[in-house]
Amino acid sequence: MTVRIGVVGTGMIGQDHIRRITDVVTGAEVVAVTDVDIARAERVASGVGARALPTGQDVITDPLVDAVVVTSWGPTHAEYVLAAIAAGKHVFCEKPLATTAEDCLRIVEAEQAHGRRLVQVGFMRRYDQGYRAMKRVLDDGDLGAPLLMHCVHRNPTVPEAYHSEMATQDTAVHEIDTIRWLLADEIVSAQVLTPRRTTRRFEHLQDPQVMLFETASGVRADVEVFVNCQYGYDIQCETVGETGTVRLPDPADVWLRQSGRLSSGVLQDWKRRFAAAFDLEFVEWVAAVREGTLTGPGAWDGYAAAVVCDTTVEALHSGRAVEVRMKDRPAFYES
Repeated sequence: MTVRIGVVGTGMIGQDHIRRITDVVTGAEVVAVTDVDIARAERVASGVGARALPTGQDVITDPLVDAVVVTSWGPTHAEYVLAAIAAGKHVFCEKPLATTAEDCLRIVEAEQAHGRRLVQVGFMRRYDQGYRAMKRVLDDGDLGAPLLMHCVHRNPTVPEAYHSEMATQDTAVHEIDTIRWLLADEIVSAQVLTPRRTTRRFEHLQDPQVMLFETASGVRADVEVFVNCQYGYDIQCETVGETGTVRLPDPADVWLRQSGRLSSGVLQDWKRRFAAAFDLEFVEWVAAVREGTLTGPGAWDGYAAAVVCDTTVEALHSGRAVEVRMKDRPAFYES
């Protein structure tokens, strides 16, 4: 069975996923696309033998579309995901699932009412081989109970439109989901520390930031977000257990011995760092759609991340630790 996919949004990430579905994934094809820029949608469609349709609703309700990928502007995500659920179609939605926790909760409730899981959210780090190796170590329990987690998310630079809240909403959201997933634990409080600002930033931006989280079981996790570090794209994670630690490996690279120095390269962007994870994410999603059983990050994960992000932004502005006020996880999402 070939899964026929409709894509809503043909910007940078949409085009990248269309290429991925076409060139990397087997058993899937893009058959319909749309975009607010219909001319761009038509160009993208012609490149893969798909049809360009006028609206996202047209793509979702098209009888030739089996499953939907939503890569449109963030504020439109809830509308399209809810429409896909109403149509009974699997839907992969790039993060955020929705731009408000209330809309995320509407999606959670709609999916439960439908009676089976249809929604997957694009938290691609769960498909990175290093993170998966960490997850296996933690699940095996060989390190005893986790006690501490240290995370780093550094970018060389960001554009002027990047503001202080985006350090949580666009950047640390990945660490927030990763913490929840690696520890199988919910975050219950957030605090943000604001160190001395780097001079290599725009005036309106607080950079770096240090976010402090506590989970329901008492694990303390810190996340350093530094988006003007200058030297590269650097992702780090370490978990400290009772009897040892487990650390995310650096991306594989050659070591250069030259002029009395030993060095290796540093990646400069997220595309190269997580290219293999993005590929595997779609390989596994298409296989799950074909089998009718989703196992990736779902609507509840999108909702939980949104609530923690909202809490962290509140903590940034208040300067104090803030309790995460989240609904109880429904049994529907326990498996």
